Amino acid sequence: MSSARDRMVVTWLADGGFRIGELCGLHLIDLHLREGAGCGQCRSRHVHICHRETNPNGARAKTKHPWRIDGGTVHGGLIRRASPAMVHAYFEYLTTEYPSDVEHGMLLVQLHGANRGEPLAAAAVRGMLARASKRADVGKVRPHAFRHQFATDVLEASGGNSIIARDAGGWASATTVEQVYGHADIDDPTFSAALDHVWGRTK
Repeated sequence: MSSARDRMVVTWLADGGFRIGELCGLHLIDLHLREGAGCGQCRSRHVHICHRETNPNGARAKTKHPWRIDGGTVHGGLIRRASPAMVHAYFEYLTTEYPSDVEHGMLLVQLHGANRGEPLAAAAVRGMLARASKRADVGKVRPHAFRHQFATDVLEASGGNSIIARDAGGWASATTVEQVYGHADIDDPTFSAALDHVWGRTK
């Protein structure tokens, strides 16, 4: 990966289990990457995935959880925890490549050409992954493959707890992961331990 943006895309797909529409639809305001964020909904670093019909790149989150902006802080949406590597990749991208004159507030932008600074579309991310996988000679890599691997890794690290896997990946129903119902506390120590294992903080 030649750019910090592309490294961030791969890191966020791998560590966050994002759908491509979720990732491309993020706005900077959706990111709460310091502990103790003002939303009060998650003590750890996290992201609010908010369904928006008006994103200029056409990207949309699949799920439509209620959300709002109150006092400049996003509340609600689908909350996804952020790994240390995700936070590092974000700050590298923001400080080295993100154009200073962008006004739309979307996270992922085009870096070159006449459309520099415009929101990055899902098709562009798919193209970037296809080119990178071809250069690496690993076969075609699709964004959703990262999501499947994320679910597998969280299930394995949590001892098969499909509630944790469901909530870590933001599936609407536990039946997508396994026939389990309930809700895991995203600050639960088991939840945190599973993510730490997947993120390489424990072996």
